[in-house]
Amino acid sequence: MEVTSTRRRVATRHCAWCGQRLPADGQFGRRRQYCAQTCRQRAYERRSAVQRGGLPEDAVVLSSTELANLQDRLFQLRCAAEDIATAVADGAEPDELHSMARALLGTATGLERLR
Repeated sequence: MEVTSTRRRVATRHCAWCGQRLPADGQFGRRRQYCAQTCRQRAYERRSAVQRGGLPEDAVVLSSTELANLQDRLFQLRCAAEDIATAVADGAEPDELHSMARALLGTATGLERLR
């Protein structure tokens, strides 16, 4: 008798507040949304502030500092992509392109976490 195991591919989940990777969920209960009680509390405070301000629940509120940081990170991402496009057009070596692609991936991964 042959025993086969089926592994379910589990998507990596991140904290809804800080973006830190969450540990794998158990088999029971609701999935975790936050990595710690402090992140859960900050999210609650943000939701409460949004509701008091009369904004829709799905509104994203950023301070001017957070917005400037996001714009800087988006600019870095665009520059990294332009560098790769230029290197391809100039006939760069595969090792160089691979290195540049890893840098682009690192920039994009950092950008995924808004906080």
